[in-house]
Amino acid sequence: MRQIVLDTETTGLSAEAGDRIIEIGCVELVARKLTGHNKHWYLNPERDSHEDALKVHGISNEFLKDKPKFAAVVDELLDYLHGAEVIIHNAAFDVGFLNKELELAGRPPLRKVVGSITDTLAMAKEMFPGKRNSLDALCDRLGVDNSGRTLHGALLDAELLADVYINMTRGQEALAIDALPTDTVSAIQTRVDLRQFTLPVLTASDQEAAAHEEVLAQLDKASGGKTLWRSLPSAAGGISVA
Repeated sequence: MRQIVLDTETTGLSAEAGDRIIEIGCVELVARKLTGHNKHWYLNPERDSHEDALKVHGISNEFLKDKPKFAAVVDELLDYLHGAEVIIHNAAFDVGFLNKELELAGRPPLRKVVGSITDTLAMAKEMFPGKRNSLDALCDRLGVDNSGRTLHGALLDAELLADVYINMTRGQEALAIDALPTDTVSAIQTRVDLRQFTLPVLTASDQEAAAHEEVLAQLDKASGGKTLWRSLPSAAGGISVA
C-alpha cells in the first residue's frame, strides 16, 4: 500500500478569499515504511502573505518571488499523488487550498486523483478525546522528536506527521493480510512440518525484555490505557521467544 503524508503552508487562512499555497511537502510510505521518495516545492503565490501567516511559517515574500507557480508543478504533483492514500493533519484546510489551486489550474479536485484521504486530526480526536491534538501535542504524547520545529515548514511537518501516524496506527500491520488476494494469503500460510527440526527456546535478554516493555508502554499510552494485557495476570511474567 502506498501512502503520501502531505502538508502545505499558505499566505493566509482562506482559499476562497484569495489566499494561496506557498509550500507543499510530501513524504512517501510504502508498506508503512519511509521510502525517501519525497517531494517538496516552494511556490510563488503571486500575492503577499498575511503578517500572522509570516509569523507561523517565516517564509518571506521576497524569497518566493523567483519560485515556480503552482501551475508549473501541478502535473508532477498529481502524478506523484495518483492512486495513493493521502494522509493530512486537519485535512479540510489543506484539501480546500489544494482544490482551489487545482481549480485555477483547470484540474479535477484532489479526491478524483488520489485513492483516499485520511485526516489524522479526526483520528487523534477519536483516540484522545478532550485532549489537545495539534501536531506538536501529538509529537509530545507519542514520543516523536519535534525539537527542530521552531517554525512551521511543509516538509518537516510532513516528516513529523509520518512518524506520528505510524505511532498512532501501530498494530494494524497484522490486519493488512486481510486485504491480500486469496492466492497470496495461501502462499503465506503454507504449512511447514517443524517436527523434523530441533528448535531451541531462546529466552529474551534483559535488554530485549526492556525494549519489549517500552513498546508495550507506548502502545498502552497511545490507546489511553485501554490495552488488555496490562490487566492480565501473565503481564508480569517473563518473556520468551520460540
